[in-house]
Amino acid sequence: MDWDKLRIFHAVAEAGSLTHAGDALHLSQSAVSRQVRALEEGLGTTLFHRHARGLILTEQGEMLFDATKAMNRKLDTTAARIRDSEEHVFGELKVTTTTGFGTLWLVPRLAKLYERYPDLKIDLLLEERVLDLPMREADVAIRMKEPSQADLIRRRLLNIRMRLYASPEYAERTGLPQKVEDLAGHRLICQNPTTPQVQAGAVLAQALLSRHSPSTLLVNSYFGVLQGVLSHVGVGILPNYMEHEMPHLVRVLPDVESTEVPVFLAFPEELRSSRRVAAFRDFVLEEIQAMKRNSDES
Repeated sequence: MDWDKLRIFHAVAEAGSLTHAGDALHLSQSAVSRQVRALEEGLGTTLFHRHARGLILTEQGEMLFDATKAMNRKLDTTAARIRDSEEHVFGELKVTTTTGFGTLWLVPRLAKLYERYPDLKIDLLLEERVLDLPMREADVAIRMKEPSQADLIRRRLLNIRMRLYASPEYAERTGLPQKVEDLAGHRLICQNPTTPQVQAGAVLAQALLSRHSPSTLLVNSYFGVLQGVLSHVGVGILPNYMEHEMPHLVRVLPDVESTEVPVFLAFPEELRSSRRVAAFRDFVLEEIQAMKRNSDES
């Protein structure tokens, strides 16, 4: 099968238009049309439905487009690996993690990573949905549970727990609960147990919400919970790595916490030799170890 025709087909399928594909490829519309028609004749099938509003893939076209997308991903990976060198780390790295860990722990540390590798381009995807690493939705993932996908290299970074915190101002103004039953007199800030989050956090939130606090603030991310705590709105459920990020936070009810939540870093086997992935992995491990040392010393 002609690689050049496949490249042109892929551009047309992405653009949905012969004209737009031609602009991207620096070819005339007629040249693009001839190549697509020749590919259809060679395959003995129709790849596009022609409409006044543009081109729509046929069922056979969708099958071929899936194949060319996979080819492009593989070529991009190979090109990145070829470009990587032992001395120079550069290019794009797609990293995915949860909104809470990404905003509260990872992003505040990225300035140090960029100082070390100024030509690195990070595309940070913050969401609770688990992206498909083998299908290259992301290059590296930091997740709050061990990945179940096959063909991944994984490394446990640390274990975290969800705990209760308040601001010093809130503690001074309102006082703090001395036992769990006292929480009924305080506004609880947490994620709704039904929203996507670590299971241990949802279980703890559900247990504390059942105490029938007269007022609550439910936020769909731990970043929002933190802002509520820092604004003295009430007592919030936050991951315990916040103790290192914001040591002025006041721990509330030290005996109340979730079960352990493992934090894993993972990436596809095919990126084992990528300098960008190795640089990011090593940086995160260094920061985790520094955090643990600070915790042991305090």
